[in-house]
Amino acid sequence: MSKPPSLTLPPAARAYRLVTARGEFAAHEALPAGPARGTALLVPGYTGSKEDFIGLLGPLADAGYRVVAVDGRGQHESGGPRTQAPYALAELARDVLAQTAALDAAGPVHLLGHSLGGLIVRAAVVLDPAPYASLTLLSSGPGAVCADQQGRTKLLVSALEAMGDDMPGIWAAMRAMDPRDAPAEDPALAAFLRARWLGTVPEQLMVTGRALIEEPDRIDELVAAAPGLAKLVLSGETDPVWPVSEMDGMARRLGAARVVVPGTEHSPNAEDPAATAAALKAFWEACEGASGEASDVSGTR
Repeated sequence: MSKPPSLTLPPAARAYRLVTARGEFAAHEALPAGPARGTALLVPGYTGSKEDFIGLLGPLADAGYRVVAVDGRGQHESGGPRTQAPYALAELARDVLAQTAALDAAGPVHLLGHSLGGLIVRAAVVLDPAPYASLTLLSSGPGAVCADQQGRTKLLVSALEAMGDDMPGIWAAMRAMDPRDAPAEDPALAAFLRARWLGTVPEQLMVTGRALIEEPDRIDELVAAAPGLAKLVLSGETDPVWPVSEMDGMARRLGAARVVVPGTEHSPNAEDPAATAAALKAFWEACEGASGEASDVSGTR
């Protein structure tokens, strides 16, 4: 579970509702002081939200980019129906395409997905790569999560299926079972994490949890759909969800730039936002006007 480094939006940012052809989504938007050199759309992961990207907003806006982070359908402040069909990855991918269109950007958009968000954004690109200037897969792998995470996610999905209306009870049990989910030391952050969990629709967590367990490797499909799109695979030094070696191999298959953020794990965006923003800035600058071949980005491996 990503823990934002701060809950305070930078001066250049605002919270608003992004109105699309597929409904409204809660969003944060940061604007540069002058004309934007590009627009970026950031899609969060499982149990996450737009707040996971707060640390990136200021540095990327300072670099000249308009940056929009969203809560997906059923996540945190976006809301969603209490049925399962709307949370299939294909439907969430169509939401991303609708969000992209609603941004009304002057040119193609830099698209980024974290963890589960990476599976969603790649599905969006497979459906239609035309709106995008680049694709970044942040701490996201080629298919299902590792065996240990599959087991943990199956337990969570089973609990949600059995007692999904008791989200407070599931939250308490989840925290007691896993020391990595221990209460945050900051009371405001602890309150936010609990409120985010309670605000997320149980059916969204059930369906997307199953996707994390069952998603097939779709990298060849992505390569075929968007051969000329600039791509970046970015991760921490270690990752408990997808092995770093697996992400290395995925980058090679994609012909993608590869960046590892030192000293971070599954959420470099929250654990070291300054280094993550610098890597994104370098990649976006390198791929602007490029053919989509692997870019020479500082910190690649």
